[in-house]
Amino acid sequence: MSLSEEVLAQTQRERSIPVLETERLTLRAPHHADVKALAALINDRRIAVNLAVVPHPYNVDDAKQFIETVNKHDSEAGFMITLGGAPIGGCGTHLREGVPEIGYWLGVPYWGHGFATEAARAMIDYAFGDLGYETLQAGARVANPASRRVLEKCGFQWTGVRLSRIRAINSAAPTDRFRLDRKLWVSLKRWGPVRCVA
Repeated sequence: MSLSEEVLAQTQRERSIPVLETERLTLRAPHHADVKALAALINDRRIAVNLAVVPHPYNVDDAKQFIETVNKHDSEAGFMITLGGAPIGGCGTHLREGVPEIGYWLGVPYWGHGFATEAARAMIDYAFGDLGYETLQAGARVANPASRRVLEKCGFQWTGVRLSRIRAINSAAPTDRFRLDRKLWVSLKRWGPVRCVA
């Protein structure tokens, strides 16, 4: 593939993923300019041990591979979470066992500021609105109470615990499973709308 074909393919892929704006954040498709920031943020064991498919250590080649493969399937939508234009994390939705699931992560310097909840709410609005899903699922490691709180603040209901494979630890770990239906989401929603700008 020539450089111009690669740029065109990248542009076409980004066009299929909208830009979502919240009060403080912008969620947009990842692109090649994010490689170094992505690798620097996610190469922290505290992040990797809470994500199913992320290796540790996580390097620039891992970030390149992610950016080249994300948003290739209609059943997935991957976003970079940005603050003032700078990447601070990622979020997305994909099908897991035929049911849409959301996920999210933030670089450690951005923990504790409500960014994960804000990004998760944007993803939920997008999944129920633009994608037309009727239900969503999510998971959080039992050892990650902050992520469980994000899901609970978004209205997700706990459905049980199961073992999930975690690549960074090369093992399985207990994961709390959650579910959210569109009707419950609409009844609980009290914050402003997410603006889809592209």
